[in-house]
Amino acid sequence: MSTILYEMAHSPFCIPIARVLDAAGVQFERREIPNWDRTELLHLTNGAYYAVPVLSHNGNIVWDGDESIAAYLDRTVTAGRLFPAHLTGAQECMIDFIEQQLEDRTFKLVDIHYIPAIKDVAHRGMVIRHKERKFGRGCVDAWRRDAAAIRADADRLLARFETTLRVQSFVLGAQPVYADFLLYGIMGNLTFNGWNALNAEQSALAGWLKRMANFRW
Repeated sequence: MSTILYEMAHSPFCIPIARVLDAAGVQFERREIPNWDRTELLHLTNGAYYAVPVLSHNGNIVWDGDESIAAYLDRTVTAGRLFPAHLTGAQECMIDFIEQQLEDRTFKLVDIHYIPAIKDVAHRGMVIRHKERKFGRGCVDAWRRDAAAIRADADRLLARFETTLRVQSFVLGAQPVYADFLLYGIMGNLTFNGWNALNAEQSALAGWLKRMANFRW
């Protein structure tokens, strides 16, 4: 059966799933979902879910509900390599940090470029309204105004990964786990379309990104 990843290519949560599938040798189709029209996702999930990613795999429609897509792939595709039992506690702490603190800074540095790049004014307006419902009126303009401070804060959080990756190949040891793929998604989002770049002090992160991009099981 075919495998289809319904995604937004710049999404920090879609990039990891695509990289996991590729690393595991799974052939899959990537289907871009317009940020301003989630109709296809609602049809796929019988109205239960409208965010990305959504995965169609072996006749199953999977999204981040009772079981995350990452957990599903770990069970069906990667033979437990994403979530090894002996790293459970450390990885849970790291995933929470990446998803809650780091992503909270980095997505803003992307949205200030991504949103103006949406050509259709109605589509762009829909995305802005979505952001403002969640983050408050004028949020995108505020992120643009405060971009230097947001980037400095993001770099402060990334420094702990830079330090770690100077002494080991991946964030929790010699082999990548889901925290690596998640961080890869955050960094892929941050640097999407060349809108942001790593700085000179982030050489270990740059080397790790190359390892992650080429990694295969």
